[in-house]
Amino acid sequence: MSEIDPKIDALIPAWLYLPDIAEKWGVEVTKVRNMVTDGTLLAVRRGENNALQVPAAFIGEDKPVKGVIGLLTLLKDSGFSKEEALQWLFTDDPTLPGTPAQALNENRGTEVKRRAQAMAL
Repeated sequence: MSEIDPKIDALIPAWLYLPDIAEKWGVEVTKVRNMVTDGTLLAVRRGENNALQVPAAFIGEDKPVKGVIGLLTLLKDSGFSKEEALQWLFTDDPTLPGTPAQALNENRGTEVKRRAQAMAL
């Protein structure tokens, strides 16, 4: 995994390391790492240590935010790279309003998924 493009990195307000996610959820870090490996969580290498990190907007209290897993699968199946998916998820969309990632956190995932499906056509 390569390091994230600085322009896309700047769109994302907060990141979490895999061990921090595991601690928050009360699970082993291997479970979080497996979620990254199987694509149910999106992580990129960034920072001084080039460590894997996940956008904090994807992380709920004890699991991924509702709708994140399905949306990441949809974007991946539509041919989006990790960086393209992150750029889309964290770029302001005045018609939502806000970013798709914000909409997911506000339980407006149906509208986000509709937009992602329309882009895939």
